[in-house]
Amino acid sequence: MVRQAQASQQQVAIRTAEAASATAGVAQAQANLEAAQLQLSYTTIVAPADGVVTRKSVEVGQVVQPGQGLLDLIPLHDVWVTANFKETQLAKVRRGQKAEIYVDMYGKTFSGHVDSIAGATGSRLSLLPPENATGNYVKVVQRIPVKILLDPIPPDKAVLRPGMNVEATIIAK
Repeated sequence: MVRQAQASQQQVAIRTAEAASATAGVAQAQANLEAAQLQLSYTTIVAPADGVVTRKSVEVGQVVQPGQGLLDLIPLHDVWVTANFKETQLAKVRRGQKAEIYVDMYGKTFSGHVDSIAGATGSRLSLLPPENATGNYVKVVQRIPVKILLDPIPPDKAVLRPGMNVEATIIAK
């Protein structure tokens, strides 16, 4: 009987060890599941803003790397115009002044305001600024970029897109 009790105690110890091993296996499987869920979350790509996709360079199922360009996203709710005015036209222009933008596509005028005036002329800001290496000085009226923010436009009235032709007028009184 003593032998049987000792054998039962050993079986209890073995079963306890098996239970501990099974518990460790469950914990490992739980950790593997959480790691797989984390990896799966990396497969969802979320845009930083609302907009319209204009150029897509990736297909479903393709493997991509961090930092790789996938598409061009154009936000259509924050619309502005960069108008290049002659320097002689900007003497009375200030930040906050009202502006009107006539859009060729719609044949309508939309309101806005001057947000900023560039700190340099367009030729100075270009990739290859012009140089007058011949020594001949010819005075050329320069153009200065002016950023005009448009007031919100309901989408059912008009949708303005980058690159459209417009005529900008600043109301300087």
